[in-house]
Amino acid sequence: MRNDEDGDTILASKSQSKTEKPPLYKVLLLNDDFTPMEFVVDVIQKVFKKSYDEATRIMLQIHTEGIGICGIFPLEIAETKMNQVLNLSKESQHPLQCII
Repeated sequence: MRNDEDGDTILASKSQSKTEKPPLYKVLLLNDDFTPMEFVVDVIQKVFKKSYDEATRIMLQIHTEGIGICGIFPLEIAETKMNQVLNLSKESQHPLQCII
């Protein structure tokens, strides 16, 4: 706030800047002929915090269509989730692939 020459108060308006939402990325699991379905469901539940029913639905989509969306996230979170899936797969010696 400041006063003009006549002593009237002038309110300075704040410029409103909109915060842009970050771009979002799909985290996808790919079908293979070797990874057990139960393992895929377990990974989806652990990494993506899905219910058993939702994880099973996603796993069946992966199985029948060859690919399934597990979640949509900002880049850093998507990369973290992808790496978690790949690490769990490697530890369990499964070829399950995850991409963004």
